[in-house]
Amino acid sequence: MISVEEALAKVLSLAPAPKGEAVPLDQANGRVLLQPAVSRLTQPPFNASAMDGYAMRLVDLPGPLRIVGTSAAGHPWTGTPTPGTAVRIFTGAPVPPGYDHVELQENTSVKGEFVSVERPSSGRNIRARGNDFAEGDVVEAGRLLQAADIGLLAAMNLSAVTVARRPRVAVLAGGDELVRPGSPVAEGQIVSSNDLAVAALARDAGAIVDMLPIAQDTEESLRQSFDAARGADLVVTIGGASVGDHDLVAKVAAGLGMERSFYKIAIRPGKPLMAGHINGGALIGLPGNPVSAIVCAILFVQPLIRRMQGTTAHSPLRRGLLAHDLPAEGPRQHYLRATLEDGDLLPVIRPFTDQDSARLSLMAQADALLVRPANDPPRKAGSCADFIPLRR
Repeated sequence: MISVEEALAKVLSLAPAPKGEAVPLDQANGRVLLQPAVSRLTQPPFNASAMDGYAMRLVDLPGPLRIVGTSAAGHPWTGTPTPGTAVRIFTGAPVPPGYDHVELQENTSVKGEFVSVERPSSGRNIRARGNDFAEGDVVEAGRLLQAADIGLLAAMNLSAVTVARRPRVAVLAGGDELVRPGSPVAEGQIVSSNDLAVAALARDAGAIVDMLPIAQDTEESLRQSFDAARGADLVVTIGGASVGDHDLVAKVAAGLGMERSFYKIAIRPGKPLMAGHINGGALIGLPGNPVSAIVCAILFVQPLIRRMQGTTAHSPLRRGLLAHDLPAEGPRQHYLRATLEDGDLLPVIRPFTDQDSARLSLMAQADALLVRPANDPPRKAGSCADFIPLRR
């Protein structure tokens, strides 16, 4: 068995270089920027008023100053400024050249065509040209674009950007006992849930997912499934946790030319995990227990999908305080389902007493995975521990 760190490094090495595609800006949210985006203009393009009030010269304060015009957004004042004058101005409007101060309207008094300053502002209330960004400024590649990024890129006058193509992921569950959700369930059958959970995690990481038909426990059925997955960037198989189940997948995959990177890692849950290359893409074979499949998908499938899009981001480790004592850990790195509670400085993490890898209901209740390194000594309540958050 290899360590989790070794396994993750081998999994990430399966990722090919990301491929780019240009998409309209309104379709770029949640995508990874593959080529730098360069601003086409300066923002603001002129000295702009930060307030509703009056543009004036500081040397003329407190006035009274004659109001000679109005500057509004989209309708700048184009007159010639002279000493002892002011221009009525609104937020976002260009400050006419020659004026170096905008006074808030509530700090002034107006009598006829004259304005006086009663309580001068401490600042000038002017947003300088280029205060936000300048033409030629760059948003660097590798960024996972979110709403604020989309707004920035639009303000830079970009209508499209080059992002990493979404990896195509084929998810394959296998087993004679499996039926689709909503189907009649006969004696000895169970509903296939792992493939749907893994598919959801793959989509969360940015993949386009193809749910393959459930494969039967025969080599011919598995060969047909692998043939249906041709062209996928990643094939994720989900089988039983027993060695026999994984041997069948491995046997068929090997016959199709799979180059296996490893099999079995020192982890709880999920020791029987396989990875390699097949049909020009990557393959990860997950264990069949529900919790094992989900945990391994979080630890290995999601980081691989993100790497395929040109980002190194993966499940972030955070720090918390243990809610109760924990015994010494065994020889495998352990990921325990846990809940989180608010603490004074750090969250308090409370692992469930029952960590049965078949209990999907506890996985759904968990807020986090508590990470216990292999051979970790006993831990006291209140000591620090690492965890992976499961909820946004």
